[in-house]
Amino acid sequence: MTTTNLAVLVPLLPFLGAAAGLLLGRTAPGFARPLAVLPPLASLVLASLVAVRQGGDAAVDAHTELTPTGSVPVELALHIDGFAALVAVLVAFVATCVQIYSTGYLRDDPRYPSYAALVSLFTSAMLLVVYSGDLIVLLVGWEVMGICSYFLVGHYWETPEARTASLKAFLVTKLGDVPFLIGLFALATDAGSFRITRVLGAVASGGIDHPTPIALLLLAGVAGKSAQFPLHTWLPDAMAGPTPVSALIHAATMVAAGVYFVARLLPLFESSQAAMVVLAVMAAVTMAGSGLAALAQDDIKRVLAYSTIGQLGYMTGALAVGDRGAAVFHLLAHGAFKALLFLAAGVIIHAAGTNSLAAMSRMHGLRDRVPDAYWTMTVALLALAAIPPFSGFFSKESVLGAAEHVTAGHTEHAPGAAGWIVLVAGLLTALLTAAYAARLWLLAFRGRGAEAPDHGRQPLTMTVVLWVLAVPSLAFGGFAYRSLPGWFDGRDLTPTLLTSILGTGLALVGGLLTYGAWQRTTALAARTPLGAVAAHPEGDAGLVEAEAIAAHEPAYGDIAYAPDPADPARLLLGPLHRHAAAGFHLDALYSALFVRPVQAAASLVRFLDREVVDTYVQAAAAGPRLLGAAVRRAQNGNVQTYVSALLAGTVVLAVAVLLVATGA
Repeated sequence: MTTTNLAVLVPLLPFLGAAAGLLLGRTAPGFARPLAVLPPLASLVLASLVAVRQGGDAAVDAHTELTPTGSVPVELALHIDGFAALVAVLVAFVATCVQIYSTGYLRDDPRYPSYAALVSLFTSAMLLVVYSGDLIVLLVGWEVMGICSYFLVGHYWETPEARTASLKAFLVTKLGDVPFLIGLFALATDAGSFRITRVLGAVASGGIDHPTPIALLLLAGVAGKSAQFPLHTWLPDAMAGPTPVSALIHAATMVAAGVYFVARLLPLFESSQAAMVVLAVMAAVTMAGSGLAALAQDDIKRVLAYSTIGQLGYMTGALAVGDRGAAVFHLLAHGAFKALLFLAAGVIIHAAGTNSLAAMSRMHGLRDRVPDAYWTMTVALLALAAIPPFSGFFSKESVLGAAEHVTAGHTEHAPGAAGWIVLVAGLLTALLTAAYAARLWLLAFRGRGAEAPDHGRQPLTMTVVLWVLAVPSLAFGGFAYRSLPGWFDGRDLTPTLLTSILGTGLALVGGLLTYGAWQRTTALAARTPLGAVAAHPEGDAGLVEAEAIAAHEPAYGDIAYAPDPADPARLLLGPLHRHAAAGFHLDALYSALFVRPVQAAASLVRFLDREVVDTYVQAAAAGPRLLGAAVRRAQNGNVQTYVSALLAGTVVLAVAVLLVATGA
């Protein structure tokens, strides 16, 4: 079988599995789990074969015209280079792990068949984006992912949080998709084709007349899909969905799509210096802001959500300095350890017996109760904090090394300003990442919150997946930085000495500061009852907040989940903590700038429609109605009334004639 035929089957098999799962899920629920696991597993095998055959050599291209359009043609096209081959393996691998894990995590969920089918459809859509050689076909996969995320985030639709989160995720990403679609049409108009190879050829030959506005329009869609500032606010709220869905969205599908798209069309963005600077600023604000927000979150899944936003900032930062090899390297490494982090968090939540008890300040004794999650999450957190020799160290250092390369003026693909912006923000984020990773580990596994009831051991499928993902989280980076350049642009991914020392040093500083702050707050909490001002660096505000939480926190069985006051984030962030915990109030700002004016305009339109337009319509109807009522009274069929009217009319006429005659 040719490589092209194998590649066609890679996205097709999960799609067929999704269709079969939706059709047979209710009538034959016993088939739901095989239909969930086998198609992505087969796609993983085929994607691996495609990657082996492609081998980082010349891209595999195939195309056929889908339908004559009369202008720019739309084609079913494949374009599989080294980037596409490896990203497809990542997507299929993580999707397979998520489906296997979900068979245990959602074993008692009555809506599991539809959930599994949607995950398969989600996987198929992302694989279509990865392999597609035509921008319109890519757009189809792009939008299918959006609708799948809407349904999966809202899986627990009985809760208002899930309904709100799914709607928010859909609307915010669509807000970015509108300019994205305009940018695609403008790009195809200039290039004369939707084919990626022809578009890149037009860019190389200078055939794109408006590169800057097109690149900025496309970046709006990328910001929405990859949760970059200012369209990142949907991702933390999307944690209302099942934890395996979070792993899939964060590691391999939704948020990876925007980064991958920019990597595919990077020459277009490099043709505009302004677009590269905008990309660098977007990455820098995203990295630093998400790091501060992650450090202040209490919900373990929201910490990981902001972590994803920050790591995606690293990827967009690598693209901003013109090194897509470093960006995709970090995408691959991040996919493994972030999937592990979310699935390990799912084990922790599963141990508590509910999806809502994910607050780290209420956790206690989890190290001994979930040892598999403890050890594997420790590996993933070390990879996230970029501590050598874990995979995150090598991929993050490739990004910082690329930024340093630009600051030294060794490339013409990106302006020096972009290099400095990405380098400084990346180093600051290295410190913040290690700080919130250490805080998560300390609060989750060494916390002093009330102990939740023990719900027994987790299903074997869940723990096995954790150890499978721990292998690439530990070992992937060590060999990948040597072998991946041949798959990418040939640029060296070896960590540089300066950025390695700075990045690792700052990470160690962040971890040690967090540990020191945790020891101090733990000592204070041990000497002071819960709710005392001394245990809260925020003083009276901390007291009020702690008492409010303790008063309103629901009990589970006979145990009330009182928060652990030994939270180092309050000491580290000080007065900034409250603002960082609220995501720097961006949702409130957007509500004031956009939501409330739209609601006010809608209220005004409703008032005008009801009080003005309806009044005129009702008045126009009232006149004929009154006239008709008067005529109806004159024609009521009563002979006496007719005679009385005739006599009255005769008298009136007689009087009138008399008056006229007298006047004459």
